Amino acid sequence: MIELKQTPLYELHKNAGARMVGFGGWTMPVAYQSQIEEHEAVRSAAGIFDVSHMTIIDVQGSRAPEYLRTLLANDVAKLGISADGSSRALYTCMLQHDGGILDDLIVYRLDDETFRLVVNAATRDKNLIWLGEHAVKYSVEIMERSELAMLAVQGPRARIQTALLLPDVLGLKGFTARNIKDWFVARTGYSGEDGIEIMLPGEQAPVLWEKLRRLGVIPCGLGARDTLRLEAGFNLYGLDMDETITPFECGLEWTVAFDDKREFIGRSALEMSLRMGLKQKQVGLVLQGRGVMRAGYPVHTSAGNGIVTSGTFSPTLQCSIALARVPFDSQGPFEVDIRGKIVSVQCVKPPFVRNGVIKVHLDKVR
Repeated sequence: MIELKQTPLYELHKNAGARMVGFGGWTMPVAYQSQIEEHEAVRSAAGIFDVSHMTIIDVQGSRAPEYLRTLLANDVAKLGISADGSSRALYTCMLQHDGGILDDLIVYRLDDETFRLVVNAATRDKNLIWLGEHAVKYSVEIMERSELAMLAVQGPRARIQTALLLPDVLGLKGFTARNIKDWFVARTGYSGEDGIEIMLPGEQAPVLWEKLRRLGVIPCGLGARDTLRLEAGFNLYGLDMDETITPFECGLEWTVAFDDKREFIGRSALEMSLRMGLKQKQVGLVLQGRGVMRAGYPVHTSAGNGIVTSGTFSPTLQCSIALARVPFDSQGPFEVDIRGKIVSVQCVKPPFVRNGVIKVHLDKVR
């Protein structure tokens, strides 16, 4: 049996009564009391997540920009350093040569020769191998920053609450990051709300967590994180995308930078798939009636069958929502097979909810 790792906040979670589960090789809190209340806290005010299971990797060297422009489908040349030391964050995929997604990640620029990657926990091992294999040619150094913890404060009041401890976060622009009091602070997140993600030494994380909790920020677990990200239309690696899926098949075509002749890994395969015509696409589904769509449920369309990749009950919409992969030429409405029961569903364009606003027309789908 593989021993699960623990974040620096493990004992704090246990003492707070969190229900702990295995996730991506780590023991993580799924919920503290009510998952619905945690979800609603993020939508209406502010919640805090321990995301220290995420893998933080620094890439350093004079050829680091060239290296990452080859490995990533989006272009790190977009990342400059502002006068205040802040840099844009860039969401991207790292692809195989056949265009399949090795991982999705966020990359930050720390200085002219240093970048920071935040990748998924479950893909850590293969990512480090892939990065290391390609680093030799460019003479760059790959450094896993396992000494760092990562906290995510999310919600419409996230910056206001965090600013009581770190006033400079109020000036941080959306999807940018910089060092504040020796901590790396980014205005990013995975909830569909405004938010702050803080990377700091692991031994300092429990103190910051407790200070934010005493300020009224609600501790949240993986359960609320999943319903929030699905309402926001965000993919989850391993469900909505993997090594067999290209960005074009999971709604991430906007993360691929084709705007120059840059040769990145997977580009030729993606261009070929466009020339030949795409066979699959991602859609959002809203269930018209009772039941909850789950990953793996079949989706019936006039152009053939598809599959639900992520599904849940949406606390905000008060009905079931899902992401699905269906034939490219299919049009709604569709049907989903829920354990042998065929139900009608409405096809919508994600996101379902963003910044507290419902983005789909419930009067048309219920």
